Amino acid sequence: MMVTRALQPFLPLCQRLLPDMRTLPGILNLSSLPSLPNLPGLPRLPGLPGLPGLPSRLAGLSLTLLKATALDLAILAGHLLLYPSGIAQERRAAVRPALPGAATAEDPPQLPTQAPPPVVLLHGFIDNRSVFVLLRRSLAQHGRHRMESLNYSPLTCDIRTAAELLGRHIEEICERTGSPQVDVVGHSLGGLIARYYVQRLGGDGRVRILVTLGTPHSGTRVAPLANAHPIVRQMRPGSEVIEELSRPAPGCRTQFVSFWSDLDHLMDPLESACVDHPDLSAQNVRVTGIGHLALPVHPAVATGIRQALDTAHPDAPSDARAGTRPGSPRTGTQTDGLTVA
Repeated sequence: MMVTRALQPFLPLCQRLLPDMRTLPGILNLSSLPSLPNLPGLPRLPGLPGLPGLPSRLAGLSLTLLKATALDLAILAGHLLLYPSGIAQERRAAVRPALPGAATAEDPPQLPTQAPPPVVLLHGFIDNRSVFVLLRRSLAQHGRHRMESLNYSPLTCDIRTAAELLGRHIEEICERTGSPQVDVVGHSLGGLIARYYVQRLGGDGRVRILVTLGTPHSGTRVAPLANAHPIVRQMRPGSEVIEELSRPAPGCRTQFVSFWSDLDHLMDPLESACVDHPDLSAQNVRVTGIGHLALPVHPAVATGIRQALDTAHPDAPSDARAGTRPGSPRTGTQTDGLTVA
């Protein structure tokens, strides 16, 4: 019984990668099976299709999990070293407008260009802005020079309060930079905070696109012992916050792109990291081969984030943003895939 309880958090992952297990009427009890003939001639058993091929599938699963776990542990070690550097809030650089008449007659004429919106980075639970060091470097190398991170206190006990803080922060950025909108990238809990701001606090007028990384949009059941923290309880399926986010959101102008991993040990079920709402224009990108901690770090995911930010079209009709033809039934979400390992 103790072994069964210990394995329960991993059952959704096994069911995702081993679909045949879904046909089992409960937890498989090997001791209850009759003695089996030799494996080379093993027939197909009811409820156990493809059993002779199961060892090879388990071997592939074990290797994939081993790689993802090793990568997550390496990322965790590096992040612990960088964590102190991100405790303090980021310094806000004043934006200086260009001086009129600075250009001379000898300067070649240039077509007017519109700078992309600032990017706001929002970290996850018990974390800080240091988690985005590599992502910031990647975005900066590809022309995104206006980026700011918001540190919310680890003592924050309410997603709604954190969303209000994010709203004030975004208003300050827009006033300081002169940009009417921002793009937001949120990791884990950060994505849920940003979504609450967009859906429930009118933030869809300010947030052009919201990219979430391993965010429990439908709630997660992992780590029940962490329920002592109020904000963790708000991330559970059926909580008041999750219920609020499932309510109608007609006319929401923000585009959503959700990156979710099939090896994310903090998502139960795994698909809870997908945006599934009929009123939201959303694209869910399945990432194969990495875990939760690697999502804001892996270069392939960074490339996907850049593409999502660069291809956002805030003025497109809702049908076009949702990937449907005008006049056709609107599905609201798209599904894509990204293999990184």
